[in-house]
Amino acid sequence: MTWPRPAGPLTLRPPTDDDIDQALTWRYHPEVTKWLIRTEVDPDAFRKAWLDARDDPNDSSAVAELDGVIVGTGALEVQDGLGQTHGDEWRATEGLLGYLIDPRFAGNGYATAIARALLELSFTELGLRRVTAGCFADNLASWRVMERLGMRREQHGVKDSWHAEFGWVDGFTYGILADEWLSGVARRA
Repeated sequence: MTWPRPAGPLTLRPPTDDDIDQALTWRYHPEVTKWLIRTEVDPDAFRKAWLDARDDPNDSSAVAELDGVIVGTGALEVQDGLGQTHGDEWRATEGLLGYLIDPRFAGNGYATAIARALLELSFTELGLRRVTAGCFADNLASWRVMERLGMRREQHGVKDSWHAEFGWVDGFTYGILADEWLSGVARRA
């Protein structure tokens, strides 16, 4: 993979220890945690997972930097597809996309820029066949990002996600295929 890589006005790159310190300053903000399944995460475990991801060929987690400030994070986890287990056509063919934005920088299109750059990486450099992403149904900003990029809502899970503060809540799953993205069918707003 080529790092760093542009994401609109942002630069995506693997995290450093200092970047994680910056991200932890807003990771536990109520405007962030209310949209996460795991609202409590041990800072040391968070740091270790992010730094370990740099060496994992199936993890393209990155920080999003703007003028030296970490304004968000993006994650792209490569997974095996579902299906018959003979042959290798199903191996490492799908991606799971995620993103977080520092609430001070919300509303500037940064989540869209991060997601677009990771979708582009998925389909042009990693050669993935399909990418999915999920969010709570009430997270209007997140599902709008996915729809803006041409991802289709494939599932509305009724009370399928446990949230420590809100209990059982509805979730959405979105997906997009490589041929949709590469043909330009997907909107690139």
